[in-house]
Amino acid sequence: MDQKVTERRERISTLGQIGLQQFAPYLMNRIMGRYNATLREDFRRQHRTVPQVRTLAVLSVSDGVTVGDLSVYTVIEQSTLSRTLDALEAHGLVRRESGDTDSRVRKVFLTDEGRAEFGRAWPAMHAAFEAMFEDIDEAEYSALIVTLQKMLKNIRKHEI
Repeated sequence: MDQKVTERRERISTLGQIGLQQFAPYLMNRIMGRYNATLREDFRRQHRTVPQVRTLAVLSVSDGVTVGDLSVYTVIEQSTLSRTLDALEAHGLVRRESGDTDSRVRKVFLTDEGRAEFGRAWPAMHAAFEAMFEDIDEAEYSALIVTLQKMLKNIRKHEI
């Protein structure tokens, strides 16, 4: 472990010493809370929820994933994801199929209607993303992505 990291960990032991504005998990929660609240308003007009659109978004990039992997990618608990998939399937936006070698494994696929529905949601997602990164240059953005990927690697429980 890096000596500076060790020294920082020994020096700072309470949230009061760190402060909320310097505590990364607090800032990440605030950012994602605001992002999701912005999207929730727009998606409500489309009669969709944030978990539904998040599911469509992941499937638009990684179609045909298992329900377990979809839960990891979407950051949605499996019980909530199951209800989300039920609603999306009822509207003809996704379909679930048994796995090739194990019928207990279910894979989820985006339908053409689901792809079109995500296409309607994407402009709001992209606008919120752009607003979040206004006045942040390419180098800052790249450094943030590298840092976030390292953080995810440090804490993840799945290989994806």
